[in-house]
Amino acid sequence: MKEFNVAVVGATGAVGRMMLQVLEERNFPVKNLRLFASERSRGLKIPFKGDEIEVEVLGEQKSFSGIDIALFSAGASRSLEFAPKFAADGAVVVDNSSAWRMDPEIPLVVPEVNPHAVADYKNKGIIANPNCSTIQMVVALKPLYDYSRIKRVVVSTYQAVSGAGQKAINELMEQTRAWCKGKTLPEPQVFPHQIAFNCLPHIDIFLDNGYTKEEMKMVNETKKIMEDEKIGVTATTVRVPVFYGHAEAVNIETEKKITVDKARELLSNFPGIVVIDEPEEKKYPLQIEIAGRDEVFVGRIREDESIANGLNLWVVADNLRKGAATNAVQIAELLAEKYL
Repeated sequence: MKEFNVAVVGATGAVGRMMLQVLEERNFPVKNLRLFASERSRGLKIPFKGDEIEVEVLGEQKSFSGIDIALFSAGASRSLEFAPKFAADGAVVVDNSSAWRMDPEIPLVVPEVNPHAVADYKNKGIIANPNCSTIQMVVALKPLYDYSRIKRVVVSTYQAVSGAGQKAINELMEQTRAWCKGKTLPEPQVFPHQIAFNCLPHIDIFLDNGYTKEEMKMVNETKKIMEDEKIGVTATTVRVPVFYGHAEAVNIETEKKITVDKARELLSNFPGIVVIDEPEEKKYPLQIEIAGRDEVFVGRIREDESIANGLNLWVVADNLRKGAATNAVQIAELLAEKYL
């Protein structure tokens, strides 16, 4: 099997570390591995397949030549600055930030949904990894869409704090610990309000239309990935006091009727989806049970009785894995298998 020189940029962050874990778990054919992060991580060594790889400070290099695939999770500004430099030196960049997602020349890829789009990496040498909440939703939508075009999607999300990084995880932990001990909760630093025992209908900044940036990511990215500009999408994104795993209540309207039994069949037979839908046994996807898994879990499948052709779904996935790191590695696998 051909091997590849791989770089992980943002290697010390929550997603970067998960990328390394997933590369190792899936036995990706890594020949040489280079890790990049900020000055704060200078000299840090991270284990990978029995070795200790020292982290390089991004920006101190004159060239990035020799790298075949670069997995980026270093934020939009770093990606805008450095992804083109990696690409110019011959790497294919798979970027996890929002920097390139809506660039018409750059493919936005979920391998189960639009693997053919990977071929467009040749435009700029960059492939965009979608937003975590978008990824799990479009995986669940795809088999239903292929059976009957989806006209409209209404989604409300229940997103874990890990989607906001390690500092957000620490904030929930510290607030919860203080509450359990009867102490005054520390002031929020990451979130605008207390997150422990609370739900915040506010992820990312508010835009002029009253939606948040996170909500509009779901709207615009879904249209691009599904290759359907006419599909209607509206979203409300909510941060909840859960450490790992995003959940979504998804309501869809289709052109022709999809029965519950047919929906279960379509979803069950689709790669990357696990159906847990036994309401009489109180079995449905739970965030605490899907952490560490790469599949998208779907349950609470039922007809929307307010319209002729509607379904309701409960969709849950690990946001650090399928919502970020695993999806990026799956894209790298497509590159390795078909293009490089």
